[in-house]
Amino acid sequence: MLKKLEKKVLDNGEISGQDALFITTLDGQDVFDLFASANRIREHFRGNTVDLCAIINAKSGACPEDCSYCAQSARSAAEIKTFRLVEKETVLEKAKEAKNGRARRFCIVTSGKKASAKDLSKIAEMVSSVRELGLLPCATLGLLSKNELVLLKNSGLERYHNNLETSERFFSEICTTHTYQDKIKTIKEVKSSGLSLCSGGIFGLGETWEDRIDMAFALRDIGPDSVPINFLTPVKGTRLGMNMILDPFDALKIISLYRFILPDKEIRVCGGRIQTLGELHSFIFLAGADSLLTGNYLTTLGRNYEDDLRLINQCGLKA
Repeated sequence: MLKKLEKKVLDNGEISGQDALFITTLDGQDVFDLFASANRIREHFRGNTVDLCAIINAKSGACPEDCSYCAQSARSAAEIKTFRLVEKETVLEKAKEAKNGRARRFCIVTSGKKASAKDLSKIAEMVSSVRELGLLPCATLGLLSKNELVLLKNSGLERYHNNLETSERFFSEICTTHTYQDKIKTIKEVKSSGLSLCSGGIFGLGETWEDRIDMAFALRDIGPDSVPINFLTPVKGTRLGMNMILDPFDALKIISLYRFILPDKEIRVCGGRIQTLGELHSFIFLAGADSLLTGNYLTTLGRNYEDDLRLINQCGLKA
């Protein structure tokens, strides 16, 4: 059955919901067959190049939203640094570090429902300066309008990031201060403005395999260029702070599942990969991923550039 599904995808076909459910039932030795299939699909559609991006937490904390996984939420009791929008010089310093670490993209991230008009004007200048460094500028600034997105695009923005986070069915379990449809509206505005779209989600929130499949099919309909896969790192003080970390084989199965459903997209493994995968971290490319968020994340530690580049080389891939 797995070989038939692999062939269907390699022949530019699409797997069904039932096919996806079958993939989630694989266990034991069959999981390694799944990884091998996903790896062949990755190589067929994406080649042997790994796309690297890095981020800067440009405005931290004091967010009025109630996302249950986030340490920056105003309803979180987690101990984090809180600060207003950083200066352009700080952004450029981090962007230069990213470039030296072989990252191709650099993303400016701010907390809050959306960036204010005042902050947006400053961020547009930052975007232009990042572009001048020879990096592809990206941004995560919340639920922006089309006019605001066009402003950033005209300043040199290449890609905008806005995650679905989870399935439409499960979304209200993790956030009530904005809706799944609010996300969809912004995503449509990103597409209509001509920007590249980065959209994915977080796993380990308490969602089911059906939720994971539903989000993958929603993303297939939306058509992002990059699909970030994050694994929850439970942070003490957040509502999900007592959640168990995902089983590493389940995390790798998610990567493979998404490669089957979204064969030609960048499957970008991001937050929580070190904490979740542990000793199985080197399997991320074998399971079907072709992109990484490298360096540190927003409020949790990531992985340094040198270690990621070494892993890429050891797997016979190119950054």
